[in-house]
Amino acid sequence: MQSNNSFQSFSTLKGEFLPTIYPFSSEEKISEALLKANEAVIPYGKTSFVQRADFLETIAQNILALGEDLLMQAHLETALPIARLTGERDRTINQLKLFASLLREGSWVDAVIDTALPDRKPLPRADIRRMLQPIGPVLVFGASNFPFAYSTAGVDTASALAAGCPVIVKAHESHLGTNEMVASAIKQAIDQTKMPLGTFDTLIGEGPVLGQQLATNELIKAIGFTGSYKAGMALYTTATQKRKTPIPVYAEMSSINPIVLLPKTLEEKVEQIATTLSASILLGVGQFCTSPGLIFVIESEAANRLKELLAHHLKTANSAVMLNQTISKAYYTDQKKLIGYDGVTIIIQGQDESSLYKATPTLLSVNAAHFITEPLLQKEVFGPCSMIVVCKDQSELNNAIMHMHGQLTGSFFGNTEELEEYNHAIDLLQQRVGRIVFNNVPTGVEVCNAMVHGGPFPSTTDGRTTSVGPEAIKRFVRPVCYQDCPDDLLPVYLRNKNEAGINRNINGVITNVSIK
Repeated sequence: MQSNNSFQSFSTLKGEFLPTIYPFSSEEKISEALLKANEAVIPYGKTSFVQRADFLETIAQNILALGEDLLMQAHLETALPIARLTGERDRTINQLKLFASLLREGSWVDAVIDTALPDRKPLPRADIRRMLQPIGPVLVFGASNFPFAYSTAGVDTASALAAGCPVIVKAHESHLGTNEMVASAIKQAIDQTKMPLGTFDTLIGEGPVLGQQLATNELIKAIGFTGSYKAGMALYTTATQKRKTPIPVYAEMSSINPIVLLPKTLEEKVEQIATTLSASILLGVGQFCTSPGLIFVIESEAANRLKELLAHHLKTANSAVMLNQTISKAYYTDQKKLIGYDGVTIIIQGQDESSLYKATPTLLSVNAAHFITEPLLQKEVFGPCSMIVVCKDQSELNNAIMHMHGQLTGSFFGNTEELEEYNHAIDLLQQRVGRIVFNNVPTGVEVCNAMVHGGPFPSTTDGRTTSVGPEAIKRFVRPVCYQDCPDDLLPVYLRNKNEAGINRNINGVITNVSIK
């Protein structure tokens, strides 16, 4: 429930408002958070990588110490199962530890040193050194579907803090109690590790109002966002066009994650594929950014059999409670819009259970010709809804893929021979996704060094980046060059003596030795 100046979380699990009332952050509180974050830019940015690593590890320990109380709070606010939340909490802790490890190793900073060549002819070369430096205060928006991993201490916050940037989190109104508990763990870590006071804060307010207010403030230097296309684009437009100084917006917004089922493999493994796909569609009530919303097939008996099997699996699945009232209502509204387009056929459609805040699965079908000519068939329906796109042949499949919008993931099911035969389709899809999956579903994002969780627009606003894995730190830094700077004034990672022992590029050679 929202009053003029407060929120009261509604639990779709219990079907009632939770008792705690969370007042909106006052104008004084907002100004204070922004000013303190700005004051923390230099002192926090100058902390050593080891100090930041200790800070992140302490946050992780403090979150774990919150124990069952944190899990239960998130359970009540999101209706997500305790087992799922336990895994997500552990993933969040591991993310923090991963960035701590990255900091301790140190080479992420991309230290490059070209020493002076005073005797070079015809002109001498100055001493030139470069490394990545924090960009400044980062605004992070909590995500509705990940109360831990993409929220208060999630990957945007962890990567920004690792980069040396103060963070202000705009808390998601669906899990304000969870935000409060995790924020307390971060603030406790600030005290324990003696970080500057403005290193982290969290603010509460109506999404579009507070979000726009913060995005326009010149003290904010970058934005991390996970949410809807509409909200993401509103932030992007503000941050890049309506500010005196444009700033980067790393928004993950919309993805329907196409799956291509090649004919021979589909014929041989149709039952196995149907079981795997249905489980992926239903996982988390379809409330994953990697949920498979499109399934491409070439018309065949196996394709018809796939429809029957998927329909059976989805029809016999129980309805399940969704994250919040807004998402539940939007699921049925967007589903009905999709069904209304020319050529769309209903294979199964469950009853509307939005009054119970539950989602029932939906499976649709359309031929590739309609898909190619109607871009709105690619609008994300956030929930357990998927559409089968039936292509006449390989050529039409290629054409359909060419008309795909940017996505987070794309998957191919096929044997080695088929994948070679359909190599052009793979090349086409590669241009439109951040991660290609072979013979598996896209749900599940491993937090590891090689992971890319991003993709071309409109899946994200910047397909050159990832929001998962160590490379996420690169979003919140910029290269700074120092020319003929006295050694004592250089950042410690560029000085002649390599006290940190990190790998550096010195005159074109990667080494961890000191300069004599």
